[in-house]
Amino acid sequence: MELNSSVAAVVTGGASGLGEATARALAKKGVKVAIFDMQKEKGEKVASEIGGVFCEVNVTSEDSVVEGFRKARAANGQERILVNCAGTGNAIKTASRNRKTGEIRHFPLKDFDRIIQINLVGTFRCIAHSAAGMLTLEPLAGGERGAIVNTASVAAQDGQIGQAAYSASKGGVLGLTLPVARDLAQEGIRVNTIMPGLFNTPLLQGAPEQVKQALAAQVPFPPRLGNPPEYASLALQMIENGYFNGECVRLDGAIRMAPR
Repeated sequence: MELNSSVAAVVTGGASGLGEATARALAKKGVKVAIFDMQKEKGEKVASEIGGVFCEVNVTSEDSVVEGFRKARAANGQERILVNCAGTGNAIKTASRNRKTGEIRHFPLKDFDRIIQINLVGTFRCIAHSAAGMLTLEPLAGGERGAIVNTASVAAQDGQIGQAAYSASKGGVLGLTLPVARDLAQEGIRVNTIMPGLFNTPLLQGAPEQVKQALAAQVPFPPRLGNPPEYASLALQMIENGYFNGECVRLDGAIRMAPR
């Protein structure tokens, strides 16, 4: 797909981190970008800087997502590109014992469900609505109507202690990639997923410097945290390369996560 001003895109989680970098990279190519995010101030600032539109969207809400796509399409037209970066995580053991008090606890199911609803169901909700909209478009040369990029995580394969919910949610994104690509293949819509490793996003930026250095040292090469523009570069390659379809790609400096 050629990226230019005739193309519109929606980037979820586009107010910061991986999503912001991708929104900026798309806009630099001339693409009309709509940012879906719950961070209103940050999202409006990024949208203003890239000439895009901000839509305050909670991906766990059907009504919110529907309204987000309505606003984005009213401003930019029907999107040919969807990049799903909205997501979050937590770290709670499945069951644990307090060594001092002997109290036994298990992973609160409401906390497990919250992660699944945001990372997995929220991703699929946006895919379903965007793909339905893409079906209204005339195909480009070669029959292509659109391209979708999802964000999983290396935790989909290398889940660490306390990451049962996070790994399950990202493993679900990994698992839906091929069947959704197959569902949409005859309609000319491609679907791919990126599995980032340790990236210098807001989640890690608040960590002490020694913690970040210790994490970076775990990466075989280059021995550092990934930078969001590196994620954006791969996302754009997945969008621009018309033969890229149904793939899940690790972007991690060859790291394989230890149990903790």
